[in-house]
Amino acid sequence: MTKTIGLLLILAMVVQIIKPLGFPGLRRRSDFWKIALFAFAIWSVALIAREFT
Repeated sequence: MTKTIGLLLILAMVVQIIKPLGFPGLRRRSDFWKIALFAFAIWSVALIAREFT
């Protein structure tokens, strides 16, 4: 599951650099770092959830 999430988020970052997605907060090419920050947060939550299960 975490590999799939990682792959999709890396793909979203590449697409953001090529052609911005146009979502609020992601209108410029240089906003790809926000996707990386979001990915880090998702991975952190997934790892914490895995520890408690």
